Amino acid sequence: MHPLAALYGETLFYDKVFNYCPGCGHGIVTRLVAENIEGLGIRGRTVSIVGIGCGGFSHHYMNIDAIEAMHGRAPAMGVGFKTAAPGNIVYTYQGDGDMSAIGLAEVLHAANRGISLTCIMINNFVFGMTGGQMSPTSLSGQVTATSPAGRDVNWQGFPLRVPEMMRGFSGVAFLARETVTTPRAIRRAKKSIQKAFLSQINDLGFALVEVVVPCPTGLKMSVAEAYKWCADKALAYFKPQVFIDKVEQPDAT
Repeated sequence: MHPLAALYGETLFYDKVFNYCPGCGHGIVTRLVAENIEGLGIRGRTVSIVGIGCGGFSHHYMNIDAIEAMHGRAPAMGVGFKTAAPGNIVYTYQGDGDMSAIGLAEVLHAANRGISLTCIMINNFVFGMTGGQMSPTSLSGQVTATSPAGRDVNWQGFPLRVPEMMRGFSGVAFLARETVTTPRAIRRAKKSIQKAFLSQINDLGFALVEVVVPCPTGLKMSVAEAYKWCADKALAYFKPQVFIDKVEQPDAT
């Protein structure tokens, strides 16, 4: 039996071992998504659309319907599915490489159209699954597999802040950046993910939550070092905050 089944029942959780690397923030965010789906009572009509990358494993651990999209195309597929079956709760789960590189146009257009879609972006600053290459969100000076001398913003551009690009979009109902570096931050992330689902449940418009997480494997650090680096370095640039909130205050969970 899955260790959380005693709390939430066996309807949502599969008895599977995570494939995520030790210390990976994906495991925490996957749990928060699952807890909100169960807590909001929407499991029976929820569809997960995952991108290519480590986040593509997330639906393996939940007993929900899921679709695996082509690289970066999860928001476009989500728009199509939501349009065809508006009664479903559709969310995408993507990494920073999948969403902010290959799929940036798709998520920006979905947000600009105000589609009632929930998007979760896991930002760990690298292409994690393919070997730790530089992604659009890699920090200035960050050493990766494809930037061995560190990211040079004069040559490779500045780290991309996706939520900030959407702040002026009228169709966006909820927009936030969170992290998982502390227990308090995890609780805030859970509330923002809840609001991103409530935005869709109440048909208010588009919702996106970026979650800043460590990738010990991609950063080539120990788990403790990766969390400290994330808290000290990454959050100075990717500041956790709620940008737009048109959702009623949910009950505390």
